[in-house]
Amino acid sequence: MWRLPRALCVHAAKTSKLPGPWSRPAAFMSTLLINQPQYAWLKELGLREENEGVYNGSWGGRGEIPAPKRGEIVRQIGDALREKIQVLGSLVSLEMGKILVEGVGEVQEYVDICDYAVGLSRMIGGPILPSERPGHALIEQWNPVGLVGIITAFNFPVAVYGWNNAIALVCGNVCLWKGAPTTSLISVAVTKIIAKVLEDNKLPGAICSLTCGGADIGTAMAKDERVNLLSFTGSTQVGKQVALMVQERFGRSLLELGGNNAIIGKAVLSFLFSVHIFYNRHPEYMELFVHESIHDEVVNRLKKAYAQIRVGNPWDSNILYGPLHTKQAVSMFLGAVEEAKKEGGTVVYGGKVMDRPGNYVEPTIVTGLGHDASIAHTETFAPILYVFKFKNEEEVFAWNNEVKQGLSSSIFTKDLGRIFRWLGPKGSDCGIVNVNIPTSGAEIGGAFGGEKHTGGGRESGSDAWKQYMRRSTCTINYSKDLPLAQGIKFQ
Repeated sequence: MWRLPRALCVHAAKTSKLPGPWSRPAAFMSTLLINQPQYAWLKELGLREENEGVYNGSWGGRGEIPAPKRGEIVRQIGDALREKIQVLGSLVSLEMGKILVEGVGEVQEYVDICDYAVGLSRMIGGPILPSERPGHALIEQWNPVGLVGIITAFNFPVAVYGWNNAIALVCGNVCLWKGAPTTSLISVAVTKIIAKVLEDNKLPGAICSLTCGGADIGTAMAKDERVNLLSFTGSTQVGKQVALMVQERFGRSLLELGGNNAIIGKAVLSFLFSVHIFYNRHPEYMELFVHESIHDEVVNRLKKAYAQIRVGNPWDSNILYGPLHTKQAVSMFLGAVEEAKKEGGTVVYGGKVMDRPGNYVEPTIVTGLGHDASIAHTETFAPILYVFKFKNEEEVFAWNNEVKQGLSSSIFTKDLGRIFRWLGPKGSDCGIVNVNIPTSGAEIGGAFGGEKHTGGGRESGSDAWKQYMRRSTCTINYSKDLPLAQGIKFQ
């Protein structure tokens, strides 16, 4: 039983009927992963049969510890994650389904953003602005917002929390995290690592609290006025509901919602190398727009490349393609394939569930759809690539931008003019716009997020830290006079 923060989840905590470990039969306890020899390594992460939460009854970030000191604590969190990177990456692979190298890479993202945040802790600040009044100074002062609620999705169960948590901490805030219900072990393990660092520094582990649960917990966080900023990662549909609930109380929200990523290419040989893995994550390559002169050749090469994808246990270092996250994801995959056929598409590769234990489906290629087919504009978290023909640049740029989401897009080209048109005001309208690389693999130094129905929020690097702080414009009069702005004088 996960212990829920009682102030936000009083009803859930009081009405829970789950028995404690002392009342559970030995046969039940032996079925828990942690008690099975092949998963004994889970104990290295501090996991137990029962994992109590950390919450001391009150929250409130006031920035009383100087920012560089906060940065030092975040540095230690990064070091603690480094020490556990392999075992924590294994847990990501086990519970979420990513191949092992990606699970480890996701923990590395958290480590990297900790390093970034350490430097940021000595650079947070606003400008000194020129005042129009003699003997006056005009400055910007940045202070923590207080409590940052962080709701993350299954597809990045470590990294997205890390982007938010590391920056929120150096900005002087405290955090309340609700991870995805299907990746609870990851959430508990990460929280235990952070809590130990905080407690070793004689700070309460509750600075970074965790709650595990479903939509009822998320709703409580969205509606609670004590949550000064709510960072939500999830679907566009749920994100709209979250935004409305937070806005109703005039709170702040940071939304990182759905994506429907597209790659455009005429010089596409490099792209063929990049499309070798499909993920359970964002649909990294959902739409591929290929010039009509090479469309058939590219599709044939893709089919040959897909036939060589090594499928299997995500812990195996030779495997490039693991299972989908849940049975529900398999159902969504099958539904998307059938919908694509109904809308006029042809499945030229894959399209079926694999005959093997687990949530394995075939990587799939669909051709022949219209560019405005509704299924191609729907985020499914499934390994389906929709391939389209285009005639010219103007046409394909418009197709890229007609999708309601605006997370990431990429173009493969050697034409310098086309590159800058793609990056300019008439080019891609996404938050991440790449050239000659795929749509995945964003670095932590840049702000991560998208436009339109992706929500407009920005996490991680650049000036994303400003969303975790409140700004005050301050005028200081150090003269003996009391002049008004705009030269106003009362006679």
